[in-house]
Amino acid sequence: MKRKSIYSIIAIIIVIGVYSYEFYLDYEDKAEIVTQGKVVKEATNDFFLPASTTNQVVHHENYSLSYNEAHEQAEWVAYELKASHLSASNRKRPYFEIDNAVKTGAAHWRNYKNSGYDRGHLCPAGDRRFTKAAYDETFLTSNISPQDHEFNAGVWNRLEKKVRYWAKKHDGIFVVTGGVLNDNLNSIGDEQVSVPNQFYKVILDNTNGKIKLLAFLMDHQNSDLPLYKFVVSVDSLEALTGIDFFPKLEDSIENKLEASSNYKSWSF
Repeated sequence: MKRKSIYSIIAIIIVIGVYSYEFYLDYEDKAEIVTQGKVVKEATNDFFLPASTTNQVVHHENYSLSYNEAHEQAEWVAYELKASHLSASNRKRPYFEIDNAVKTGAAHWRNYKNSGYDRGHLCPAGDRRFTKAAYDETFLTSNISPQDHEFNAGVWNRLEKKVRYWAKKHDGIFVVTGGVLNDNLNSIGDEQVSVPNQFYKVILDNTNGKIKLLAFLMDHQNSDLPLYKFVVSVDSLEALTGIDFFPKLEDSIENKLEASSNYKSWSF
């Protein structure tokens, strides 16, 4: 009887040890994901990243994001879209995966099941077809927001296609995208993923060192209006979202560009 008790205690110690080791490995994996991403981003386009209102920025290989735990989605996703990134490769859509780099825990994809909303990409899969790894990375749950299908496949899709046109025309642009996350939004799923009433997109072109900006704000519904009808100033977006989009720009340049909603220098 005494020997059985000793064996039981040993078995419990072994089980605890295995679980502790797995937890340690999981923690190390998360830390490594974030660390590797930081190295990549700081060496390329960190200069153009927005400020985070949540202090939870995650850097992936092909985009960065600021996760808002209260709304269970990113308040912004930012990435560079070069002409060389554009590809017509027909890649197989993977399953959505939880983003383990989000320390507070990214929302599960099951929140969207039977919700009536699409898993709307913020960094579009179509912008990351140049490699399988880049394409698959857009299917992390930190990169999606609930979107009405008609909106997602309609006016929002038209804007995404226009962004790719500008990337080719200007030989690379920088893109920031997100839903407007404020109080009293409807939500879906057990984790109460917020459903934004509006979505925005900000485009920065730095051709030959001459910076220009273009910002869009769309109500969360499909529309046949031309895209220029949704152009707004970056200042108005900052007031609406509380996000400082380009804090590292020189103040005189930032203030002038962000106050303007002039789209004449962009071809629609």
